[in-house]
Amino acid sequence: MSDDHDGVPELLAAWAFGALRPADERAVPPHLAGCESCAAEAERLRETVRLLDGPPGMPEQAAVGNGSAMPAGLLAAALRARPTAPRVAEHAAPYAAAVTGLATLLREVDGRRPWGTPVVHDWDVRDTVGHLIAADEELARFLGVAAHAPASRSTEEMPWEEAWEARTADTIAYERTRSPEETVAAWSAQSSALLATPEARDPERASHATTMLGVRLPVADHFLGRAFETWIHTVDIGRALGLAVPPPVEAHLGQMVRLAVRMLGLALGPAAPPVLFAVTGVAGDPRWVLGSEGEPVRAELALRAVDFCLLVGGRHTPASVPRAVVGDEDAVRDVLERAASLAWL
Repeated sequence: MSDDHDGVPELLAAWAFGALRPADERAVPPHLAGCESCAAEAERLRETVRLLDGPPGMPEQAAVGNGSAMPAGLLAAALRARPTAPRVAEHAAPYAAAVTGLATLLREVDGRRPWGTPVVHDWDVRDTVGHLIAADEELARFLGVAAHAPASRSTEEMPWEEAWEARTADTIAYERTRSPEETVAAWSAQSSALLATPEARDPERASHATTMLGVRLPVADHFLGRAFETWIHTVDIGRALGLAVPPPVEAHLGQMVRLAVRMLGLALGPAAPPVLFAVTGVAGDPRWVLGSEGEPVRAELALRAVDFCLLVGGRHTPASVPRAVVGDEDAVRDVLERAASLAWL
């Protein structure tokens, strides 16, 4: 790009999605008024957004773009820049953003890439969305959101791990009897209903604790768990299709990191060799001492925020995750292995 464009071409995707920062909002329109090439590109991007969103009044899950495939760079910009809706409280904002990101990615799949592409485990793209329906269902049921399909078997007397596997298998089996579009519509309707609950908008209501997937946490933290899993599986689908999926925005990533560190601390317990654990790439580069409080720190471990989340999500192994280490390798290995053991995605 020539210098006389003043960086405007890099802002056009955000402009098309109505996500410019205030300073950029003052710079972009005057440039478009005087630059024919940028104006033409801006109009093309805005038309792509219109196709993605569908005509006014069309439900989001039914909107299908009929134009050419979305360029990879625009898709990445869309996933980063698209405004999050509906308005929710801070604890539910990461889930709302993750839902928006996955919905944007799935529109790129629809009609242009095969739904049967293998993604993770033995699931294809549609199966992975079905898995997310099952994953969201427990929180949805607790908050009074009606189940999208009747349960095929009772799981009330099962240990939570068995109940979780059975619910996932049953949901995926049911979704395989339907079209991918119906599966995406069901997921979209359930996630939208979750974000419309009072608990998504009221921090006080979300402070009440409940046990899900074997862990007792406030509802606010369960919303964060849903955000974490939705993003992980968006990354899975993106990788399978050769499409880059950016990480959550820094504020949301920081919320997920702090929840994961709390869970890791509980998993390690008070008798584990103490390790100073630092996470980079989120505000403040936070640090914690994990393990025993009664003895000197044996090692220091630093991970990037995204790598830590991918480790906890089962997408890195203790051996493969990039890290910086000083001190006792065995103590560090214990932390990494416990972090990986949290994965159930």
